[in-house]
Amino acid sequence: MKTSLLVVGKTVDKQLVKLEEEYQNRLRHYLTFSMQVVPELKGTKHLPKGEQLEREADLLLRQVEPGDEVVLLDEKGRERTSVEFAGFLEQKLLASTRRLVFVVGGPYGFAERVYQRANGLMSLSRMTFSHQMVRVIFLEQLYRAMTIIRGEPYHHE
Repeated sequence: MKTSLLVVGKTVDKQLVKLEEEYQNRLRHYLTFSMQVVPELKGTKHLPKGEQLEREADLLLRQVEPGDEVVLLDEKGRERTSVEFAGFLEQKLLASTRRLVFVVGGPYGFAERVYQRANGLMSLSRMTFSHQMVRVIFLEQLYRAMTIIRGEPYHHE
């Protein structure tokens, strides 16, 4: 199964970039993984929120293929424990899901048409994190899930 993390805007903090790269390298041991970055919109200061969401939707939906299973990382989504997330991923692996795409939106979330395209919503926490931190947290959880699936000694209960 191909797995992808689709995000809006690049990470500017060099320490977070290093962590992203570290977990992406670890993940490639377990699955075909890629992180796709769509450019952050420029000149949005005077742009209404709805217009910004629609422009980001255009960029995001261009990266999604018809057969993709899309999961939005969204505050309204279902929270899972690390073990539950591993079970979710294992189901996708067993179901021969072609490509699983997790999406982190921009500062205002997602346009309605992105929600309509999604197959599910997932929340990492009820707390709010910066979009750059969410990437590292998610990548670590994805790595943790793969080690749980393989029975490797990374996760402790």
